[in-house]
Amino acid sequence: MSKEMTTKDGKPFDRTNLESLMKRRLFYTPAFDIYGGVSGLYDYGPPGCALTNAIVDIWRKHFVLKENMLEVDCTMLTPYEVLKTSGHVDKFADWMCKDPKTGEIFRADHLVEEVLEARLKGDKEARGIKVEEEKEDPKKKKKKVGKVAAVKLEDAVVQEYEEILAKIDNYNGEELGLLMKKYDIKNPATNGELEPPVAFNLMFQTTIGPSSNLPGYLRPETAQGQFLNFAKLLEFNQQSMPFASASIGKSFRNEISPRAGLLRVREFLMAEIEHFVDPEGGKKHPRFEEVKDVELELLNREIQLAGKTHVETTKIGKAVETGLVDNETLGYFLARIQLFLLRIGADPKKIRFRQHMANEMAHYAADCWDAELLTSYGWIECVGCADRSAYDLSVHMKKTGAQLVVREARKEPLKIEEWQVELDKKKFGPKFKKDGKAVEAAIEALSQDLREKLSLDLEKEGKITVEVKGVGDGQVEVPKELIAIEKRTRIENVREYIPNVIEPSFGIGRIVYSICEHNYWTRENDEARGVLSFPPTVAPTKVLIVPLSSHSDFKPFVRQVSDKLADIGVSSRVDDSGASIGKRYSRNDELGTPLGITIDFQSVKDNTFTLRDRDSTKQVRASLDEICKVISSLVDGSKQWSDVASRLPAFEGQEVD
Repeated sequence: MSKEMTTKDGKPFDRTNLESLMKRRLFYTPAFDIYGGVSGLYDYGPPGCALTNAIVDIWRKHFVLKENMLEVDCTMLTPYEVLKTSGHVDKFADWMCKDPKTGEIFRADHLVEEVLEARLKGDKEARGIKVEEEKEDPKKKKKKVGKVAAVKLEDAVVQEYEEILAKIDNYNGEELGLLMKKYDIKNPATNGELEPPVAFNLMFQTTIGPSSNLPGYLRPETAQGQFLNFAKLLEFNQQSMPFASASIGKSFRNEISPRAGLLRVREFLMAEIEHFVDPEGGKKHPRFEEVKDVELELLNREIQLAGKTHVETTKIGKAVETGLVDNETLGYFLARIQLFLLRIGADPKKIRFRQHMANEMAHYAADCWDAELLTSYGWIECVGCADRSAYDLSVHMKKTGAQLVVREARKEPLKIEEWQVELDKKKFGPKFKKDGKAVEAAIEALSQDLREKLSLDLEKEGKITVEVKGVGDGQVEVPKELIAIEKRTRIENVREYIPNVIEPSFGIGRIVYSICEHNYWTRENDEARGVLSFPPTVAPTKVLIVPLSSHSDFKPFVRQVSDKLADIGVSSRVDDSGASIGKRYSRNDELGTPLGITIDFQSVKDNTFTLRDRDSTKQVRASLDEICKVISSLVDGSKQWSDVASRLPAFEGQEVD
């Protein structure tokens, strides 16, 4: 499970420098920092907010607008009964183990993963294989595993470790405990024995109201609110199927051991889609033809169970055709997810889709694929795409009696032959008295096969015997004067069904951080000059306005350019400090600002300006109207810098450190 990373220009990736940049330039910062902070909680600063908002805006356009989805915003506080019914109270858990002497808590799968990876790293060093060292951040606590001595492992042991790491997500608590025992995994800091893994529910519990008698939780996902509003959304959509709802909002998970900065936190932004589809007809999607030739890197469960991690480049059309991906709707969203990630700046070489194995599958899922992005922390799940079947709507309907179903007129009336039961209510009540409802319910619940058998008993013996729990000895005789069982034909003009759900679920914070890693690099022969090459569409600030100096002649032009950009909806900031032009551009390259407009003495003379490209540092010169046109096309993604450079005259000079 390689964690070696390079930048897009092939240099070794330096995570410490990037994270230092992101904190220094206030993309994010530890929450409650002056009080010592709380692990797993972070605040976003101005560029982090702007980057997040831009990604969410593109998400809305790419999915909600393109697919005509119905967006809702549901409450974060969720009553106990809702999450008990959905299965989260019983099953939404990770495996943790405790050091009984120190009280230290570890997440079991992460501990096994980190220890085995550290041993493999030590093995490489012992074999003389160069291993890239991570720079230590003095502000961070040491990693729990620490440095493992360079010890050569037997080839068979290396293979075992690699196979375990390939399917680490597939182990349950008992299996993780056996691995810890077999490979002598203890508290890395003290070498103390650890207790066997136990399940820890990840939800934050609370109470609702002053009397504290209504237990609840902070929601672990945005999905349940969408399911509970299904009938209202169907009505809003004029009873038309299929359709999708969408929701963006905060969710909360009480992580056992938050780590890896923004990648594993306790409060995070989610964007989730619930696509409701008719289970009949193979879950077809009307727009699947548009994406069938999109190629994805697929890591299926069979390869993982074999202890391997190689991917196969496959067109999504073929993956659905062969059954590797279960159905068209699931395949459609996998392709659309990849197109979205590429649109916001993900490196195409660092995207893969991994199929869930049986043990890691969510309790509701029939099939699930994760879109994973490669980072210096390894492959990170950023989007889950699950076929939740009809689970959620079914359990909520059973619990509440609410009709979370679709009713639609059949094209052709359906004739159904079935065994029907008819009771003589006038005689039935006096016969069974207080047990009447229980006996009637047991009769109504009889299957068609059993009804057919009992009809013969009724004709032959003049009575039937029905099992009724809690009544007498559990066996109740019903004479034929109280009941008739006959085969009849009924005509059904309306079809009723519970929709299945395909759910793409996006972890926005993870995507934000991964996009930063994918777009970080440094200038040649200048490692201190970090650059974030965000696409203009998602860059926190689109344009830097740079007057050549603080000369009073430039001020009206600064205002003119700023107002013109605001009028076309493009964000900008002014840097009129005394630093050189080069330094001013450099510190905004760190913020990912893709474009720069320089105001110089020629601007005063002829009202022309230079436009600078962040990545190439090339410049062109034109009128403000012309520059605003090309900026608008760059920001909306319809043009690239190469298009601009081929059309407008180049300008040399003026970028001096």
